[in-house]
Parts: sequence; structure tokens; C-alpha cells
Amino acid sequence: AFYSGTFDAAHISFEKEANMWFPQVAAANNFSYTSTTNWDMLDNLTASQYQVVMFLDDAPQTAAQRTGFQHYMQNGGAWFGFHVSAFNTDPSTWDWYYNQLLGTGAFVSNTWAPTIATLKVENQAPATRRLGSTFVSAVSEWYSWTNDLRQNPNIQILASVDPSSFPLGTDPNQSWTSGYFPILWTNKNYKMLYANFGHNDMNYDTNTPLSTTFGSPAEDAFVIDGLLSLGGGAPTNAPTNPIPPANWYTLVNTANGKCVDARGAGTGNGTAIQQFTCNGTNAQEFQFAQTTGPYLRIEIGRAAGRERV
Repeated sequence: AFYSGTFDAAHISFEKEANMWFPQVAAANNFSYTSTTNWDMLDNLTASQYQVVMFLDDAPQTAAQRTGFQHYMQNGGAWFGFHVSAFNTDPSTWDWYYNQLLGTGAFVSNTWAPTIATLKVENQAPATRRLGSTFVSAVSEWYSWTNDLRQNPNIQILASVDPSSFPLGTDPNQSWTSGYFPILWTNKNYKMLYANFGHNDMNYDTNTPLSTTFGSPAEDAFVIDGLLSLGGGAPTNAPTNPIPPANWYTLVNTANGKCVDARGAGTGNGTAIQQFTCNGTNAQEFQFAQTTGPYLRIEIGRAAGRERV
């Protein structure tokens, strides 16, 4: 995974998160993960060294890096690109990458502020095998392009913005209210995937992330299945929602052995949530329901009623 980590706090937040998340995913799915800011490694990279290359927050800049990456891709290599790795205002500066591999042409517009989107799955592929007809993304800023990818016979669009997402964005001057916007796609002539997400919401004044990219179960499944497919790994059939919403759970602090507890088994507004000696009562039973992106809704009170917290 190549990254620069020098531009836009939201991109830096994403790449820091990626460099924590991918090693965990690698350990669980039998592959290794290496990240670097040394883009010169692309100069002579081969598919026998690394089965998949990722661009987290940038793209190759020097002639040697670009030539090396193109040679890698044309000789059995695979690539997974995120968000700003496709950004450009003049695709003629690297025609093979922007026009042929990605097919985007130039950047046109973006949504603001970063938000979730409901995405419509358009084609079944190894990367979309565990997704439904639609799924909710994590928070991101979204890009549009000069080229209509539907007109490119080499591009297979895997997911696009579902119309139910409109208006997409919270700034009226930077929102999409209608139209067609591809988000995930592949090029049939190469082993590659591009995902338009990879920009966390940020408080720029305090440099504090306000969202996460990894944690949306369906989106995570796309990334994992995409990587395994590109790298020739065995697929996984793990559920995209790993917490069954109908089951009840007790939450235990492993440091002190105490349980999360609704004081007095209360279910009304203002009920205090505390740590208490585990006792097997309804006050210590919770359900988890997926909502949007990486967020879960917690519900308490199996017998006496239900309150969302």
C-alpha cells in the first residue's frame, strides 16, 4: 500500500486508519500487508514480489514510478485504488492511467460535507458477492468525472449512487441532487478495482476525525473480497453483519469483570448507563442493530420494554 500522508487531514486520517485496519484483516484472511511512502519502489516492482498494489491517498508522480507501475500492471500485477488516487485536472499528463486504466478523464466536482451514501450494486463480481442490491457506505466525500464510464466498453461499474441518496451532501452549493455517479468499478483488461471512498469527515480546526471509513460491514466486505480476488486468495463467506440483530448480549469490561448496566433496569429517557456487578438481569442485556456506515444502535430492556440509547 503506497501513500504520501502529506495533503489534507481527511486523507491522512484515512491512510492512518487503513494502516491499522489492513494488518488486522490480513491476519484474519491469510495475506500479508506492507505499507510505504517510498513510491520509488514502483520503478521495478513485479507481481512475483507483491500480488496486489494499493494507492491509499496519492498516485505515482515521477516518470520512472509511472512506467514501473504500468509495466507491473501489464505483466500480471493487480491494483486497488481509493478516492484521491484518481483525482486529476488534466488526464493528458498520464493518459494510460487516467483515461485507459481508470477511464475517468478529469475531476469535475465533489460533494460536501462528507456523508454516507446508499449505493446500488450494478454487477455481480467477486468483490460484490456478499453485497445485497443496495448497501450503505461509510462517510466520504464523493467525486464525479468528465467521462461517462457507462460508455467505456472496458469498464464494468460495480456500484453507483442510488437515487434514494439525493441530495448527496450538506452544502447546497456542493451537493448532487440528481444524475448518475459511479462509485466502484473495474477495468476488464486489468486486475484492478477502484473505490471512490477514502475521505473521512474532519474537524479541521482541531484536526479531529469525525468519522471512520472501515466499519461499514458491507463496504468492508467489498474491500476484503476485492483484495482476495485480486490476489488469488480463497474467498470468505463471513457475514457482512457479524452481530445478529435479534440476539441479546451482555457486555463485560475485561479489565474489571463488571457488566454494562442500565441503572435500576430503567428504559426511559435519561436512564444512566453504568458498570455494575454482572447479575444476569434485563438491565444488562442489549441488542445491536446496524444503522448507517460504521454505526450501531444499542437497544436495552428485553422484558420491560425497549429504549434506544
